[in-house]
Amino acid sequence: MAATTTGGRQGSWLTVALLAPTTAWFLILLVMPLVVVVIFSFGARAPMGGYAAAFTFDQYANLPARLTAFKNTMTFAPLGTLLSLLVAYPLAYYLAVKVGSRWKLLLLVLVIVPFWTSLLIRTYAWIFILGGRGIPALLEFIGMESVRLINTPGAVMVGIVYGYLPLMVFPIFVSLEKLDKRLLEASSDLGGSPFGTFLQVTLPLSMPGVATGCMLVFILLMGEFLIPAFLGGGKVFFIGNALVDLFLQSRNWPFGSAVAVTLVIIMLITVSLYMRVTMGKTTGRDEPLM
Repeated sequence: MAATTTGGRQGSWLTVALLAPTTAWFLILLVMPLVVVVIFSFGARAPMGGYAAAFTFDQYANLPARLTAFKNTMTFAPLGTLLSLLVAYPLAYYLAVKVGSRWKLLLLVLVIVPFWTSLLIRTYAWIFILGGRGIPALLEFIGMESVRLINTPGAVMVGIVYGYLPLMVFPIFVSLEKLDKRLLEASSDLGGSPFGTFLQVTLPLSMPGVATGCMLVFILLMGEFLIPAFLGGGKVFFIGNALVDLFLQSRNWPFGSAVAVTLVIIMLITVSLYMRVTMGKTTGRDEPLM
């Protein structure tokens, strides 16, 4: 019994020692900055900008001043996630199910290739494509004049789908790649149509990948600022753009911190609800698929 107790203590100390570096980094790089932001959010703006020690709720009371940024973010983030899913799922399905192993690796590399270039450069490329010398010039050549694409909500949505598409494709691809092809054959043998097989077998079994991809894209979109700034021309203002303005230009750190804390709370609530719904769907499949 004594030997068992000693071994248990040694195992506990070993676990603590192994987790200590990760815990320290977590506290230093995530928890402490968040605590600082929370403290700043209850402060006041110094006369020359920055933070002045205080305890006030004025910054949170002033949040309606950035209501447009919150509305745009809460509109474009879910919509961009949905559009990315609609584009990514057929592509991931084609790569995982329809393409042979000979071409699969090459096509996956082509999906990854955009990540080899900075998002800033890729966004600049879309400025040219959607600008006056790009697609609008081509449309004017065939008789469609005065078509404006750049600095519009549509341009922002195009940039979002393009920029975040690979993050949606790969989780779905992994789920579909692990799909047991015998289930598809069994569904066909039992008289299931291709569409019925997709709805009852393929789609439910790929939901973990769909949930992961949607969560990744949605979380990153909630803090996006580059694409709206470049392709929206200041007409589509996200919370990320508001934070850049408050911290770097107007130097209103307390108000910027209040906006950041509110954004974090919104993300936590939204992602928690989303994961609760999706996990319930992915774990509650005891009923027959056919």
